[in-house]
Parts: sequence; C-alpha cells; structure tokens
Amino acid sequence: MKSMVNASLYRTLRRDYFGSPVRSVLTVLIAGVLIWCAALFWDWGVLSAVTQPDLALCRSSDGACWGFVAEKWRLILFGRYPYEEQWRPALATALIVLMLVATSLPVLWTKKGFKILSLGWLVAFVVFFVLMAGGLFGLVSVDSDAWGGLPLTVILTLIGMTFSAPIGILLAIGRRSSLPVVQVLSTSYIELVRGVPLITVLFVATYIFPLLLPSGWVIDGFWRIAFGIVLFQAAYMAETVRGGLQTIAKGQFDAAASLGFKSWQVYLYIILPQALVAVIPALVNSLLSTFMDTSLVTVVSMYDLTGALRLALGDPQWRQFFVEGYLFVAAIYFFASLIMSRYSIWLEHRIKEGSRHD
Repeated sequence: MKSMVNASLYRTLRRDYFGSPVRSVLTVLIAGVLIWCAALFWDWGVLSAVTQPDLALCRSSDGACWGFVAEKWRLILFGRYPYEEQWRPALATALIVLMLVATSLPVLWTKKGFKILSLGWLVAFVVFFVLMAGGLFGLVSVDSDAWGGLPLTVILTLIGMTFSAPIGILLAIGRRSSLPVVQVLSTSYIELVRGVPLITVLFVATYIFPLLLPSGWVIDGFWRIAFGIVLFQAAYMAETVRGGLQTIAKGQFDAAASLGFKSWQVYLYIILPQALVAVIPALVNSLLSTFMDTSLVTVVSMYDLTGALRLALGDPQWRQFFVEGYLFVAAIYFFASLIMSRYSIWLEHRIKEGSRHD
C-alpha cells in the first residue's frame, strides 16, 4: 500500500512539476528562491533572534527582536483594556472560540444539538459582554472605548457575519421579488451600500448617526460600529446568496408550488439549503473579508488587533522593531484564516459525500 502511494506521488510530481523542460526549469528556480528565502528567515528569525525583552540586546543584534513581542504582547492582544483586568477579555475570547469549535462539530448537527448550541451561544454572548463591560458581579466597569486587540476583532467579525446573514438573505430574496416596490428597495440598498467604502460607513456610524438621534438618545460607540459593519456586510452577503439562488432550477420553485408549499416554505425548506451550500466558498470569503476589515475601526478610534499593534509601536524605544510586530499579527491572521479556509473545504467535501449517499 505504501509503495502504491509513493508511486502515485512520484507520478504526480513528475507530471505537474517536471512534465516539460519549461516546468522543470520553473520548478527548480522557484524551489531555489523559496529555499534561499527560508534560509535567510531562519538565520534572521531563529538563529540570530533575540527572544527576551532586552532593548539593548535587540539593538546590538542583527537578528529579529522577538523581545518586542515579549514586551508588548498584552498591549497587542488586549489593546487599552486595563492591565490588571485583562484576564476578562482573555476568558471572554476563549469562551467564544470554544463555542465556535463546538459549532463546527458534526456530532452537534442534530435537532437536540441545535438547541444546545443555541443556548450555548446565548450564554456565551451574555458572558462575553458581562466580562468585557463589567459593572456586574463585582467586576470593574470598563468603557467600550477601552476594548481592543483580539477580543474586539473576534466579536466584531462574529456580530458582522451573524447578523448580516439573515438581512442579506432577505435582501437577496427581495431583489428577486415580483413585487416592484420590494425589488426596487432591495436593489437600491444593495447598490448604494456596495458603492460606498466601509471606512465611510464607519465614519457615518460614529460621527453622523449620533447627530440624527433624538435629543437624549445615546448609543454606545461599539454598537454603532458593529451596526455599521452589519449593514455594510449585508449588502455583499445579499449578492453572494443571490448567486446561490440563481443556481437553483426554476422547476424546483414550480414543483414546490404545485405541492401546496407557501412561498416562505419553498425558500426555507427547499431553495435556501441548496443555495447556501452552493456558495460556501463565497461565504467563507466574506467571513475572511470581515475578519480583515475590522482593522479599519482604527480610523474611528477603536483599536482592533492591528490598531493595538500601532499603540504598541507608539513607544519610541521599541518603534524600530515594527517588522517583528507586524509579523506576529500577520501570523495570527494567517493561522485564523487558514483554519477557516481548511474547515470550509472539509465542509464542502462532507456535504458532497452526504449528497452522493442520499
């Protein structure tokens, strides 16, 4: 069996990478460049690197100064959240990540499991905001302006995707509606929002929206930003879902109608499950986009993971080691994105296998 696998691997390598003189030359050149870059990085980032937070040693070394990360990692991960209270955002983020892992387990994809997950997410959201905001159970109150780093990135991404999904689905269905008013309103919203950059939406949510509120009404800055991200992402979600709806044959709508299904039942039980499966890659792309776009909240004075790094680089003594800081943050983004991407691929394969067995 092992020899068969090795033979198959050999044939694949020979065909794809050495199947012609041009492919062979490109393979050797690219492999050589990658090996050279890896060797340089290994020498700079590992062999000659300084890991302890010793500023003098970092300045005298030719290698990477991971001491900057060792010195500033709490500021990078938690932003301006009070130092002695940082166990709270750490615990809150861990709880959200735990629920994400639980939700990804097929064993809980049952009717009973759905109830458990729904209750778990409700508890997780309540506990997250209690821990972050404080003011209850003896916890020190912390204003949302001080929230930052990884917890802010995670919760804004989660809120953005969770609440934009149903709005986007309704907009996608509305754009295909036979009712002219619904179709025009849905289309106008989608095109208007897609024609405006997210940074503009954040500025409006932060500085313009409060001016439109009745006197005495105050909405916390965090929720204004979260609301802006949801409304912005909903327009792109609508187009993603609309692409999935277009893959469904019109005959399925007619067949369901002939069986006496109401319009909402047709979409809920027949059309949407198929359409959403068809656009899993696009949905994951939207998730990754939202995850990255949270860095724009820095322009409205909230500091996500990237913004918190800029706070850390505000220390003039350590500012010259910005490369190490950005590599640290990039590694967090990369591994989080890699996990989401690989999971989406696994989910697609699982659904396809399930369809074949059906």
